[in-house]
Amino acid sequence: MKNSSTKIRFSLWESLMVMVVMFAILGTMIIKYQLSPQVPILFVFTILLFYGRIKKISWDDIFDGVSDGVAPGIIPILIFLMIGILVASWLKSSTIATMMYIGFNSLSAKLFLPTVFIICGLIGITVGSAFTTISTMGIAFMGIGHVLGFPAPVTAGAIISGAFLGNNMSPLSDTSNLTTGIAKVNLYTHLKNMTFTVVPAATLSLIAFAIIGNTSKTSDLKSIQNIMSQLSASYNISWVSLLPIAILLLLAWRKVPAIPTLLLGAISALVLVFFEDRPFTIQQMGSLLMNGNKVSGGSAVISRLMSGGGILNMLSSVSLIIIALALGGLLIKFGVVNTLIASMKDLIGTPGRLILATLIGSIGVNFLVGEQYLSIILPGETFKDSYDRLGVDRKYLSRTLATGGADVNSLVPWGVSGVFCAATLGVNPFEYVGYAFYPYLNPLMTLILGFTFVTWRYRKASRQNTTKTLEQ
Repeated sequence: MKNSSTKIRFSLWESLMVMVVMFAILGTMIIKYQLSPQVPILFVFTILLFYGRIKKISWDDIFDGVSDGVAPGIIPILIFLMIGILVASWLKSSTIATMMYIGFNSLSAKLFLPTVFIICGLIGITVGSAFTTISTMGIAFMGIGHVLGFPAPVTAGAIISGAFLGNNMSPLSDTSNLTTGIAKVNLYTHLKNMTFTVVPAATLSLIAFAIIGNTSKTSDLKSIQNIMSQLSASYNISWVSLLPIAILLLLAWRKVPAIPTLLLGAISALVLVFFEDRPFTIQQMGSLLMNGNKVSGGSAVISRLMSGGGILNMLSSVSLIIIALALGGLLIKFGVVNTLIASMKDLIGTPGRLILATLIGSIGVNFLVGEQYLSIILPGETFKDSYDRLGVDRKYLSRTLATGGADVNSLVPWGVSGVFCAATLGVNPFEYVGYAFYPYLNPLMTLILGFTFVTWRYRKASRQNTTKTLEQ
């Protein structure tokens, strides 16, 4: 394919029309007719592709846009596949079973949701990855929550909230390092500034999960004891089974990239399987990694809890990511995203409006493109000069990008994070978003502080500068 240097830019009204039509189609087909997101997004992609051709945009430019759009998703797609392998191997090796057993022994039903939120937050801060937290502790907590009688979307909401809280506050987080890189802000200055929104958002989330946990119907102790007995009878419940978790946490703490970390976590679990489940043939291992762990016979609850993972089970999510990113690539190539973001620069006159515009830009890119990195990069590059022009510290830019970019991506059903959460936890994204309180509250706190504290500091600094000028 030859590269074209043609600069393509839809007008503002065309960009607005594309956005309105796109969300009308997606909303109607996904919400009203309850279609899987792949088909509506592919339908919108088809319309936009041929509309671009009607506008005399060359096929080379169109396919360049598709390629550029899909390219950022290659690593996340590989991570998805590695997580499918990791989950299958951890289910087979008794690692997940041991985590569940310990959880049943130590967790109170009334404090289950707050505990999930706090533990996932702490693990997220330690490893610096919401994906790693969700695919390890999240899987175990989903099983425990099912037995305790909590609806899957509620448990998923607590897991996702904690995981993205940890992602926000970890110095190891890729999104924290990306936002500070774009804004040219010291990482620890950024993390310190994040606490002003994270603490109230986390506190409100914790209160909400405590209220829900206290009113939810829970399973009786006899049924929990029965599940524990079945787990100990069928799996090797021991501290040795937790070795893959220790390896994964150590590698994450040492800043080893996600793909080798996940692979070594899976390999260590497979080593345990070879020692614990002889004979375990190469053919059985291949089937496990491809098709996931299959448990048949015995308790229906155990079969549900301990089945899953595998490459095949992730392919539906992979297809959604590819189609969504391809659509996003066209929207960027045709100039729709840049035109919409740039149009907001004319509305900026105060710090509050600037933070609102940045937040809208990040959220808009999330919903239009579905890629969290682009939702940080595009608004960041667009608005950073405006922060300098108004005299607003760029640490507020990095905070806004983190909340509107990384957090909100988990709420977008076709976003990379939203797809990952739904696939890994086995919950429809339209069901869990109502309970993932933290990703809503953190951007809201960012906006509130933007119109209050940040604006107050800006006005105070302006008055001081004016006074100094008059005195001179």
